[in-house]
Amino acid sequence: MKKWILFSILFIAIITGILVNVYLNAVEPVRAAEEKAVKIASDETNLTDFSDFSLYSGEETYYVMTGKNARQEDVYVWVNEKNNEVETRNAKNGITKKEALNKLYEEKNPQEIIEVRLGMARIQKTDRPAWEIYYRNNSNTINYYFVDFDTGEKLRAIDNL
Repeated sequence: MKKWILFSILFIAIITGILVNVYLNAVEPVRAAEEKAVKIASDETNLTDFSDFSLYSGEETYYVMTGKNARQEDVYVWVNEKNNEVETRNAKNGITKKEALNKLYEEKNPQEIIEVRLGMARIQKTDRPAWEIYYRNNSNTINYYFVDFDTGEKLRAIDNL
């Protein structure tokens, strides 16, 4: 009986070790991207206390995060992965996530909001900070709706994927 208990504990420990190793290997590229983005943003701006890091993959990949300015106000930061260009916007000067959702609800009838995140929308060969809303409609198809962060206007919609 003791052999079975010892064998079971050993088996669980090995499986746990393997799962932890797989998880750490999976998150390492994101952690490295976050470190790179924080370094670039720190070097290019006077912001501190970076948080809420995410990767945005649109026409180009951007690292998106929130930082604090000298007055401890939230500032959104977009770092282009390819050329390391930094774009910043004071959070209070743009529209909120809720306002972006309200814009969507004015025009569309989403069944389920899957995700709302900051990204970049390419409009006439120019990247503009935007809220990307990823949702399902009543026909259960996937849709994207982009709202300009600065103006709150609809930039584009991709329907029925």
